[in-house]
Amino acid sequence: MWRIWLLFDPRRSLIALFTFLFVLALLIHFILLSTDKFNWIEGSKAHGGGTPPAVPAAQK
Repeated sequence: MWRIWLLFDPRRSLIALFTFLFVLALLIHFILLSTDKFNWIEGSKAHGGGTPPAVPAAQK
């Protein structure tokens, strides 16, 4: 395993890995924000704006 690091510079490899993972995380979050179900900033439009449904009053 140590011979792999003789082929690649560890600093550049780790910076490239962390950059890739950061860009991937941003991409996933923006994809989720573009959906109605998983948009946690504006609330869910499919479920009435994120508010729970009103409970009807008991009939007497």
